[in-house]
Amino acid sequence: MVEPSDGTVVRRVREGDVESFRILVTRYRRQYGRYAAALTGDADSAADAMQEAFIRAWESLDSCRDPDRFGSWFFRILTNQCHTARGRRRDTDDVDALEIAARERTDESLERAELAQALAAALGRLTGEQREAFVLKHVDGRSYEEMAVLLGTGVDALKMRVHRARDALRTMMGALR
Repeated sequence: MVEPSDGTVVRRVREGDVESFRILVTRYRRQYGRYAAALTGDADSAADAMQEAFIRAWESLDSCRDPDRFGSWFFRILTNQCHTARGRRRDTDDVDALEIAARERTDESLERAELAQALAAALGRLTGEQREAFVLKHVDGRSYEEMAVLLGTGVDALKMRVHRARDALRTMMGALR
């Protein structure tokens, strides 16, 4: 069975078939879940951001100008929600977790956990634009062309953001060694 396009689903919902919105939720929860988790740095915050983004998309579906590009429109809503969620829980809990992990460094699994926490903290120190670009490229595995469509930015600008993000992460992670 061929799944309906985003435009078809959006039109169905606008015509009163509210159950069709589930198709979009299922489609984009899978597609953007990792992105939200990487951008917020926390699975719970990511889940909250996803839920809030879907609520906002539902409430403002009539303002989606191009139903066939629902994914890009929803992506912007989700990104804004992730930034809001991230703003609520600043770096303090990341720093505390790093200090605890550093004191308890006893085995390989703790070292991996420490490295993951350090990376999450370092990602949190990047600018929002750098973090977005880095996550889309290296976590979601998107091409620069896909990123340009999602973010409405040129490929060259995205390459520069990813490059600067990598440099900043190398510097921050190098300071931990």
